[in-house]
Amino acid sequence: MDKPAPLGVGLQYNPEILDWFPFETQPVDLFEILLDAIMGPLDSPWIFRPGQERRMQALGAAKPLLAHSNYGCEFGFGRLEDTPAVRRHVALAKAINSPWVGDHCFYGDGSWLDIWSSPVQFSSPELVRVADRARRLQDIYGMPLAHENAAYYMPTPGAAMREAEFMARLVDRAGTWLHLDLHNVYTNSVNLAGYDASDYLATIPLDRVVCIHLAGGSWYDGLYHDWHDSTVPEPVWAMLDQVLSRALPSAVILEFQGRAHHPQTRELGGAEDEAMIAADLARAKAAWDAAARRHGVVPPVREIA
Repeated sequence: MDKPAPLGVGLQYNPEILDWFPFETQPVDLFEILLDAIMGPLDSPWIFRPGQERRMQALGAAKPLLAHSNYGCEFGFGRLEDTPAVRRHVALAKAINSPWVGDHCFYGDGSWLDIWSSPVQFSSPELVRVADRARRLQDIYGMPLAHENAAYYMPTPGAAMREAEFMARLVDRAGTWLHLDLHNVYTNSVNLAGYDASDYLATIPLDRVVCIHLAGGSWYDGLYHDWHDSTVPEPVWAMLDQVLSRALPSAVILEFQGRAHHPQTRELGGAEDEAMIAADLARAKAAWDAAARRHGVVPPVREIA
């Protein structure tokens, strides 16, 4: 499958902050949709949660929508065909006309879905197993599948290679793509001894990066957490500049969330946080637009709705 056309800069459309943040009026190029947030129950005949189909139709009439899968269990050990990814996410991604699907590269099964920081084991046997499932899943989706690197807080047991090497070999073997979360790379470099962010970017094939995530986090209990509750840190902006100097992803997406990650996460809200999001968006758009011009791509014209 070919790399999707450049779209620009957008926001992750997050239900947690819908009560105060005016997503629909933002001057962005696209929205990323968390499929888990709009998915109908597996024991129902409906792919959409009640009310979400109409909301997605209205949103998609104004901006392109990107599908993002978190808890689809596709890289667990059950039958691929029985996973939420295949039973719900495939149909949802097609229903919102997503040009590709971003997909967290971590374990999951039916008994424990919310495993935010449990990456796959970085080993040769797991490379073969995960690549086989990824290749089949991409064929089922019928659109590019982009693996997102996870944030985690201890070395993966049994790992025999660096994460970056695993991801590079994964997309080569499966014919899939990368969804590069730069804040997750930064988080791991802060928390894990020997984890080098510069080495990570030098190892993965940047031409296979379809999308980039930007976010901010917080310190708690001696660890830096990927909580999406603050402005994007300067080292993450520096990594974005490094990537954009060498390749142009199809999209850059900013993530803002808050309390859903952990009770100690700062709850976002109000004019100050709205200004923070606007400032990060403006900086991301300036960086992507400059890179687009260098790569011979005309940046989109943005208007406030």
